[in-house]
Amino acid sequence: MSDAAQVDLRSDTVTRPTKAMREAIAGAIVGDDALGDDPTVHALEARVADILGKEAALFFPTGTMANEAALAVLAAPGSEVIVEATAHFFDWEMGAPAVLSGLQLRPIAAPGGLLTPDLVEDALRPGALLQIGTGAVSVENTHNASGGRVLPLETLRAIRDVASRNGVPLHLDGARLWNASIASGVSEADFAACADTVMVALSKGLGCPVGSLLAGRAPAMRAARAVRRRFGGAMRQAGILAAAGLYALDHHRDRLADDHRRAARLADAIRGLPGIDIVPPETNMVMIDLRRPGFDASEFIARLARFGVLLSPFTRTRVRAVTHLDVSDADIDRAADAITAALAPLA
Repeated sequence: MSDAAQVDLRSDTVTRPTKAMREAIAGAIVGDDALGDDPTVHALEARVADILGKEAALFFPTGTMANEAALAVLAAPGSEVIVEATAHFFDWEMGAPAVLSGLQLRPIAAPGGLLTPDLVEDALRPGALLQIGTGAVSVENTHNASGGRVLPLETLRAIRDVASRNGVPLHLDGARLWNASIASGVSEADFAACADTVMVALSKGLGCPVGSLLAGRAPAMRAARAVRRRFGGAMRQAGILAAAGLYALDHHRDRLADDHRRAARLADAIRGLPGIDIVPPETNMVMIDLRRPGFDASEFIARLARFGVLLSPFTRTRVRAVTHLDVSDADIDRAADAITAALAPLA
């Protein structure tokens, strides 16, 4: 439930631990994870590896670090990684592949933000005397920039087949893979089976204060552990954080359907208002495109803030609303009323 003063739809990262999650955190048994002896971290890693059908998993403080560790393990410096042109890797990770691992990103524009096997195959480069070679392919599920769209399993399998046929590893940025699974009815393990490595976040839809995990083959995770330390991500009594993850896996996965329902409720309530177009939500995001000349995201967000509703800018003409466990049906109705009022001068 949002504070009475505001409804915060900027992201599903703004959630606060529930009372029960705080109790799980307080009761966590801990060790020194940098030395490999935190039992709660071990339990979380084993649980996530089992859910994803992978040999091993590794706990990271952030999804960005886990993503970057995956690329460092999969691709050699001086090679390139194929990504969709609006992928998190390309738009939101601060050029980290180049800075940290000597990797070049090759952004490929895809309809609706979802890569296809044909686009991947056309972008593959074998490497030659005067040309960089493809070191890895990365896909994102759900796809953030397109409004939380789900990359269908059959498409992901076809991309995997193209990558495998060409000897190129595949990484799955599954920060919101839990949402993709709930929305599609496809298990996380079936999605993850298509990739050599997969990242999942705990701090988004699952409502944890911190944390993501990277999963894959055991040798790859041993290599990722060394990369994590090199990147500064080794943690000590991290079981306090891992306990939140274990609680969330038990109690916050199925309820993601409520977030999806509330996103659809918001989209339905504001569809047809003057000066905007709505991207139909598939999961927990509503993208609002502003179509009135001279009316941009910053002005729209400022108007909404005066009504106590917080959205985030995505581009100059697009804003994003994200539902999460701290948002109720009443909050959605309040947000819809605020959006209606903010757009009233445009009518």
